[in-house]
Amino acid sequence: MSVHLRPAADDDLRAVGALHFESRAAAYEGILSPGALAFGSPESLGEWWAERWKWERDTHRLTVATDGDTLAGFTYLGPSEQDGVAELYAIHAAPAYVGAGVGRALMRAALPALAGLGDRAVLWVLAANGRARRFYERGGWALDGMTRTEPVGGEPVAQLRYGCALEGGRERVTE
Repeated sequence: MSVHLRPAADDDLRAVGALHFESRAAAYEGILSPGALAFGSPESLGEWWAERWKWERDTHRLTVATDGDTLAGFTYLGPSEQDGVAELYAIHAAPAYVGAGVGRALMRAALPALAGLGDRAVLWVLAANGRARRFYERGGWALDGMTRTEPVGGEPVAQLRYGCALEGGRERVTE
């Protein structure tokens, strides 16, 4: 597998929505109810990403990972609501690529971009998503004590915030 990272183009947004839908369903299986996992559709998430990107393209960065013509993953990052803090809003790998290094490659590429927005970055993760939490912890992220409950698929879900000091975008993701 040879994954290539590049900035997303407008014609990627449909595929980003489909991957987001599939990734969410696979990652949250056993955490969310089947109804919450089925919320929306790949098409509606593609439309949601197209609308979001239209308004945030000047302040946010959407990076896609491709394996040939296949979308393998993506990240979305931008400024946080806090001054001087960047936020990793999304990192998703297609289910077939989970554990294959796509997430690690995307994280490595995201850290310098996050450092361009602040000296600290944050992200939110579902409290019950142990696999994602271990991924972030291996990458140098740590719980910062902030919590929230937000709906996912219409279902309230406990989330934890992780933080990472960027120190000039130094890579923290381990091999």
